[in-house]
Amino acid sequence: MSNPPFSALPADRRGRAGTRHAVLRRVAVVAVTAPIAGTLLFGTSAFAADETVSPATATALDPAEQKIADNLGTRVQDSRLGSTLSGVVIDATSDKTVWGHDATTALMPASNTKLGTATAALTVLGPDHRFTTRAVYGAGTLTLVGGGDRTLTGADLQALATTAVAGLRSAGLTSVKVQVDDSLFPEPTLATGWNDGYYPDSVAPVRALVVDGHQVTDTSLDAGRVFAGFLAQQGVTVTGGVTRGTAGPGDVPVAQHRSDRLSAIVEHMLKVSDNDIAETLLRMTAIGAGRQPTFEDGTAVVREVLRGYGISLDNYEIHDGSGLSRANRIPAQAVAAILDVADDARNARTLAYIIEGLPVAGEAGATLGPEWGRFDTADSRCAVGKVRAKTGTLTGAIALSGLTKAEDGRWKVFSFIENNSTADPAATKDALDGLAATVNGCWA
Repeated sequence: MSNPPFSALPADRRGRAGTRHAVLRRVAVVAVTAPIAGTLLFGTSAFAADETVSPATATALDPAEQKIADNLGTRVQDSRLGSTLSGVVIDATSDKTVWGHDATTALMPASNTKLGTATAALTVLGPDHRFTTRAVYGAGTLTLVGGGDRTLTGADLQALATTAVAGLRSAGLTSVKVQVDDSLFPEPTLATGWNDGYYPDSVAPVRALVVDGHQVTDTSLDAGRVFAGFLAQQGVTVTGGVTRGTAGPGDVPVAQHRSDRLSAIVEHMLKVSDNDIAETLLRMTAIGAGRQPTFEDGTAVVREVLRGYGISLDNYEIHDGSGLSRANRIPAQAVAAILDVADDARNARTLAYIIEGLPVAGEAGATLGPEWGRFDTADSRCAVGKVRAKTGTLTGAIALSGLTKAEDGRWKVFSFIENNSTADPAATKDALDGLAATVNGCWA
């Protein structure tokens, strides 16, 4: 009998990856101190840095697990997957390795990189963290100050303008100059493994100010112009063009907007695989850890956080937060370890949002939705609603890592990373969906 869809599982049967997380959201969320200054006293990975776990040394498999191992051993030979694949399946409760195939081989992980970014952001900043965008006034200039909120909307800027206009009028001011201050981040650069062809469609140059997720070369000036337009609509004369500058120490705060909680931002980032949010979070996480908001310091913090959770960083190399870098290399075993840590009840107050943010197979509006042609073949359709997984796609690299409930009623964590297949990418994705369905047990 096939497993019920993830969303239909009774509250007492969803295991570590189910409604326990929703319940924990109703209690006080405690921000966890970054594990940079010491050792975390929280759930750690089955693949701790000083451990070696392999199918050969694992506890004996139950019949359902043996079926998974046998079927994956056969199906991983699918020509659509090419010859370069790193994969692993572990039991989420016992941390037993069910199956592995070159699990420690580091491959280009594409957007599976975002799982590490999310883990670091939630750990360092805390799930309740919010990003603040401010408007300050001084010496005839109204300055819009970016605070690293990549989710700022036009409606948010309009509300900021309304509050600012009220303050200006109360002071008898009817005209201002407008400038933007995005000095929170340094001038944008390309990450190692990026090329300027990414700009601005795949990712915009990373700045501390943006509106409506606009993918333009200068998101800060763009946001400033939108802000100036709202001021003009409300009767304030904006003199000159919008410029870039720095707010003065004596400038008077006139308005501010606070973002949604980080937990919600992380969930959205994972569901739609938003590169821009991922890169902004990498910088804000670095700042939260007392480091510089750069690719280098941001990725260093990610590594330190993962190490604090006991995740092996052997062969783990990252150069950005989104996974766009073609120089990134992560083994499937490390990706599975990140998910295993996120799914651990001891980390639920901080990291459960990663599991909640994983797209559900067949869920419209996310990267495993029907609009992306996912889980729509005879081999994988049976797993619709039963798999949560993070996708990853670059030219020459496709990944799928997540959780599903197997035939033995136990949750399994899986990670499959494929590189260099010569098949049509859509066909390779279908093959990976079939592997996830195999773990679920619905593809007999």
